[in-house]
Amino acid sequence: MLPKKPPATNQTQRWTFAQLFGLVKRNPLMISQWVICWVVVGIAGGLFAALYWNVLELLTHQLQKVEGFSLLIVMPLAGLVVGLVIHFLGNPGEIAVIVDNIHFRGGRLDAGKNPSMILASLISISAGGSAGPEAPLVQVTGSFGTWVADRLKLQGEDLRTISLAAMAAGFTALFGAPLGGAMFALEILHHQHIVEYYEALMPAIVSSCASYLVFAAITHLGIAPTWHFPQYHLDKIDDFAIAIMFGIIGAVAGWIFMGIFRGCDYLLARIPGPIYVRTTLAGLGLGTLAVLLPLTRYFGHEELESVLATNFTAVFLLTLALGKMAAISITVTGGWRGGFIIPLFFTGACIGKAVAVLIPGLNPGLAMICTMAAINAAVTRTPISTTLLLSKLANLSPFTPILFASLIGFFLAPKVPLIAAQLKSQREVTE
Repeated sequence: MLPKKPPATNQTQRWTFAQLFGLVKRNPLMISQWVICWVVVGIAGGLFAALYWNVLELLTHQLQKVEGFSLLIVMPLAGLVVGLVIHFLGNPGEIAVIVDNIHFRGGRLDAGKNPSMILASLISISAGGSAGPEAPLVQVTGSFGTWVADRLKLQGEDLRTISLAAMAAGFTALFGAPLGGAMFALEILHHQHIVEYYEALMPAIVSSCASYLVFAAITHLGIAPTWHFPQYHLDKIDDFAIAIMFGIIGAVAGWIFMGIFRGCDYLLARIPGPIYVRTTLAGLGLGTLAVLLPLTRYFGHEELESVLATNFTAVFLLTLALGKMAAISITVTGGWRGGFIIPLFFTGACIGKAVAVLIPGLNPGLAMICTMAAINAAVTRTPISTTLLLSKLANLSPFTPILFASLIGFFLAPKVPLIAAQLKSQREVTE
């Protein structure tokens, strides 16, 4: 028998003094043990990210001294070492595997892959691979979240939420944007199904804030803007038309990049033999590109400042953008480990500045940032978080034009994403 419903009333329910006293006695604040758990996960993520970054800086400082034709020896050797690490310690996976685990393994990330991911990515990035540290940071911090959830005997959505919060801590440590990092961790899973993970948003933000403070306190990074773009002020409606134009340009660049990426994947996947053969050949390809176009080496965190500060010609900038697309593709499909978000930002900046050079009167800062946003949104399907990240990284307060460019890049992207795991089922390809 169903319980009787209380009589309907138009009056607002009032708390009695006894009820209020009972609530306050138990816990007078909104804070709970879950908040403490999210903070602990974020602190751990920030500590690991700071340690990883310092080791990466140390290795990079030594290996970036190698220049010119010496790269034709050093980078294949680095590729060989990367391949041997993967061969003996196991395949650490990549962003696509992480997304797949969130979708189909209940959010459980395997900590057993961490040694391989840490070593392979450190060598890949410090030697000059065109991939950033976001993938290893997310894998390691996310798996720590899974470990914490296992210790607390969490299951289902609770476990997934802790893993997502830890992933957000990894993203935020690198980008220095707690809100953008939290949104990126959720949005990259699936743009249409982000509502499924909405309950993880607050844990992700809290964890991101804790991670950001710890990482910034240790490394002193993420406080000031990462890149120093030309000043831009939104003062006329025409700027939105310009943002839309660069959104279209960025979307086209995204299509070109995905074509190059799939072409490299097709060729490199057919190389016979163990993984270290492919990683060595990829190193040779990356070394050749670095000799011809030195700015294609590394993931673009520092190289982007050279693009901003130097008056390159439009032809050189477009050539550099194509070279960077090839470098990213060879790095990732060749078995080297790392992420391609910041390298994509570098590519977009080159294309945007090239167009600004060709069309006098355009604000180069607006052109570069809008193209960066559009190409990343087209490739990673993350228009909202891309807007938030770039607003912080470039210190651009009028972020509305960036949002327009991101949305245009997103809506003009191919239906089948580069990260196949973003499709929750193969049926979505044909829908």
